[in-house]
Amino acid sequence: MPLFFRMPALIEDIEFHGQPAIAMTSADGARAVVSLFGAQVLSWQPAHGEERLFLSDKACFDGVHPVRGGVPVCFPQFSGLGKLPKHGFVRTLPWTVRQRRAEADHTMLVLGLNENAHTHALWPTMFDAELTVAIEGARIDIELGIENTGHAPFAFTAALHSYLAVREVELARLEGLRGYEYRDAADDNRIKRDTADALIVDDEVNRVYHDVDRALVLFEPHRALRIEVSGFPDVVVWNPWETHCAALPDMPATGFRNMLCVEAAAARRKIALDAGEEWFGRQSLVAA
Repeated sequence: MPLFFRMPALIEDIEFHGQPAIAMTSADGARAVVSLFGAQVLSWQPAHGEERLFLSDKACFDGVHPVRGGVPVCFPQFSGLGKLPKHGFVRTLPWTVRQRRAEADHTMLVLGLNENAHTHALWPTMFDAELTVAIEGARIDIELGIENTGHAPFAFTAALHSYLAVREVELARLEGLRGYEYRDAADDNRIKRDTADALIVDDEVNRVYHDVDRALVLFEPHRALRIEVSGFPDVVVWNPWETHCAALPDMPATGFRNMLCVEAAAARRKIALDAGEEWFGRQSLVAA
């Protein structure tokens, strides 16, 4: 293919497993699919590269239940750390398109969600949530913005629950977490400090690393993925391994071998917003 060839940048309305979605293509060949249900990135292929997000073969696409894989948006609660449904409620609500832009150097999509009768019954708060997805070349940027549109302060936890695709999880190495403290949910929530040069998965992993301020790199044979985060103070690393994977009805029995969640999160401490204040958190993935 000649170096000067560039394909048209496109943003198209599609159906993905029967659900409304947006297909994004950049001029240099990067691709992504974003579901309007939950504003969830379901697929990302860097330019001239292979799929880098895991999506379960048994994922449910009924427009009601969460979709297993991609990048679910967790808000206003991460995991079960509160009284709300696990991981909050925005991942199972329809979002609307606010902006779409196909430029020569990038393609961008903005989805939005406000409070409604359903959310107010669970969490009586006025808010505006916005998810921005941009792709170009070997990079995808996913940014979550939260605005307090009410008259009283509120606090929340949140995450971009990224399911990264790996060819074989036991051959992957996640570098950059050495020296950081973490809460080990797979070991009675004990607080520990990582002393290893790399995190290697050979059993269940369920960790929340605190105050991570450097980029991480996920290495595999013949490829790598750089993970950059801003705004989110924590990093969650999760793989259910064999026993827990078998208990998940929307995962194949061996699905744990082809995924590793490395999530940008605000889990340890809540983010507080006064009336009129905004917060932004971003995760960027760069393939190599």
